[in-house]
This record gives sequence, C-alpha cells and structure tokens, in this order.
Amino acid sequence: MPGGHYSHAVAAGGFVFVSGQLPIPPSGVKDATLSVREQTRLTLANVQLALAAAGAKLTDVVKVTAYLTTEDHWADFNAVYAEFFGAHRPARAVVPVRPLHYGFLVEIEAIAFVRGG
Repeated sequence: MPGGHYSHAVAAGGFVFVSGQLPIPPSGVKDATLSVREQTRLTLANVQLALAAAGAKLTDVVKVTAYLTTEDHWADFNAVYAEFFGAHRPARAVVPVRPLHYGFLVEIEAIAFVRGG
C-alpha cells in the first residue's frame, strides 16, 4: 500500500506508469543503512512487483528515471540495474537529488508499454 495519496502503478492506453519506488521490502521495515546495491535491488524488486500487478514485466519497460542522492553511487547502482534488466535497455535518466524520503539513497520510477494492453 502506498504511503501517500497515489497508486504504485496505473495502466492507461497500453502503458503502465510505475510511481517512484523506494527500497522498502514487503515487511515494511525501512532500513536506510543498507548499501546502495541492496537498496537498488529492493527498489527494482518493488518496480517489478508493481509492473506485475498491472500485467507488465521488466522487458516491457520503455523508460526509467532513477534518483540517486550522490553520483558516487553510480557504479553500484548501474551494476545492479544491469543485473535486473540484462540485455533489455530502456531509455533512462539518472538524476542526482537531495536526500530522499526516510534517508534512502535511491528511488526509481518506470514506464512500460504492453502490446495489446
């Protein structure tokens, strides 16, 4: 359940728009002390779950926007991102930002296109 007045994902016109996801596991425990790799892994898992709930998968993603609190985390973020997406390479922007909610290091939003959706 989202922490605010929004949906994790909305399907419209064949697209699935995934709201910014944070590295909060299903248990709801917020642990900002996790490494950027662990936070990226949890965040992408949340993106994957939101996509699945809307009938999409990572290979349907056409655009990703990632927010990192420092460019110093780029290499670790990029390594985990590549693990999740493999050969699939959606358009992407990585935006350096001020501290994120709960002190997290990464937030990710995505847009997917589902043919026939």
